[in-house]
Amino acid sequence: MRHRPTRSALYIPGSKPRALDKARDLPCDVILFDLEDAVSPDAKVAARDTLRAALEQGGYGARMTLVRINGFDTEWGQDDARAAAGMPCDGVLIPKVDSPADLDAVADVVGDVPLWAMMETPLGVLNAQTICAHPRLAGIVMGTNDLAKDLAAQTRDGMRTALQHCLLAARAAGITAIDGVFNAFKDDEGLQAECTDGRAMGFDGKSLIHPAQLDIANRVFGPSEADIDLARRQIAAFDAAAAAGQGVAVVDGRIVENLHIVTARATLAKAEAITALETT
Repeated sequence: MRHRPTRSALYIPGSKPRALDKARDLPCDVILFDLEDAVSPDAKVAARDTLRAALEQGGYGARMTLVRINGFDTEWGQDDARAAAGMPCDGVLIPKVDSPADLDAVADVVGDVPLWAMMETPLGVLNAQTICAHPRLAGIVMGTNDLAKDLAAQTRDGMRTALQHCLLAARAAGITAIDGVFNAFKDDEGLQAECTDGRAMGFDGKSLIHPAQLDIANRVFGPSEADIDLARRQIAAFDAAAAAGQGVAVVDGRIVENLHIVTARATLAKAEAITALETT
């Protein structure tokens, strides 16, 4: 499942027809159609119909489409979930998930629609292992703004333990993990640094608040030509070594074992998936 590209996950307000239309032509891997934070209280009810009409019209290609609903502790949450269950989308993104019970409550409403969880509360982080192990959960998105507020964290380093804990839980469950947003959308250098940090930790992609951030996220979280070349050479060298009855190979002065080949094949599969998405 993680071979499906999730390098860039862009939030789009579900209440704005112009933004919904523009999203059809944006080079993002995932569209996070938002009925929660990006929609004012007086527009939330109408936003459901606006978003449903856009999704039914289609035109979003092979991008993954997720609908972020309001929480069930609000007056809009359950009706959002009922509406999302009837939309042609790839999943429902649930805000502020504290425990598996929050997923159960939404699952009872949306039927077999895949679930995604926003990990953005201290309790949710502490319960990440049981949340990520939920049989209906397809992935997590870090909600770093809310998490920073609750932790009183002033820097990304202040949330590093939480980020890594959630990533560990996602990897143990074999599901996708998308890093949080970078708010300064005009700061390309800062975005580059944070994307590089997220990829180094192991995240599959970055959630974004502005289309101007797409190119950097796609580049950082996608395999480079050098990555692809190395993967191919590792596979070829290992296959040659195996044919000669050897268990390891050497590429660029480094030992290559079977575990490196697993990573190399995943790199090539990701590159192929990205190419397929971009040509759809």
